[in-house]
Amino acid sequence: MSNSKSSQQDSLFATPIANLGDWRFDEKVAEVFPDMIKRSVPGYSNIISMIGMLAGRFVTPNSQVYDLGCSLGAATLSMRRNIDATGCKIIGVDNSPAMVERCQRHIDAYKADTPVEIIEGDILNIEINNASMVVLNFTLQFLAPNDRQILLNRIYQGLNPGGVLVLSEKFSFEDKEIGELLFNMHHDFKRANGYSELEISQKRSMLENVMLTDSVETHKTRLHNAGFPHTEVWFQCFNFGSLLAIKGNNE
Repeated sequence: MSNSKSSQQDSLFATPIANLGDWRFDEKVAEVFPDMIKRSVPGYSNIISMIGMLAGRFVTPNSQVYDLGCSLGAATLSMRRNIDATGCKIIGVDNSPAMVERCQRHIDAYKADTPVEIIEGDILNIEINNASMVVLNFTLQFLAPNDRQILLNRIYQGLNPGGVLVLSEKFSFEDKEIGELLFNMHHDFKRANGYSELEISQKRSMLENVMLTDSVETHKTRLHNAGFPHTEVWFQCFNFGSLLAIKGNNE
């Protein structure tokens, strides 16, 4: 898809913007999202690939799979390519009309046995049931902090025994020195991918009110409070990473 018109180079913040405002996943962002993510999130393509591998391992016959905050459907497509179980359905949810419209186009472009339903809506209002796998790929950090535990509780309740939640996030760090180092290394990563200082600072200003990050310890505490007996970081690159949370087989 990278060479098609649906994936353009991200130059949204290359010139000064008078009134930055808060970040929105609008038409402009949706248009350049694949390029933006690739150049901004270290390890993103690895996480997407591994989500597919995890789907091959965890998705069980006649169950449902949820991609909450599915954006353009990268995780959904990766899971669908790797699901061998029969009778499954993937449900992707996003509250951005621009993302949903493009996501549906991406899904329709590839034929596969596992059906996919893309829903435009608030993930807090989605009923989760009979789930063998749920993905929150860089989504939880955009929810109000008070809603995060509520959503994780509902995911736990909706997962079948032995089901898995994949939770990918940008992390903050309780050790300030480590936090600053990884923050600076992430900026080096973006510079190496061609972003200017202006682009980096303008994007950061827009995100700071809408993307509130948590530490790994906070994520683990929430997951344990939701009921998950098994949680661990399975991937990390600088201040970005992903956790696995597995529901017990006897629950």
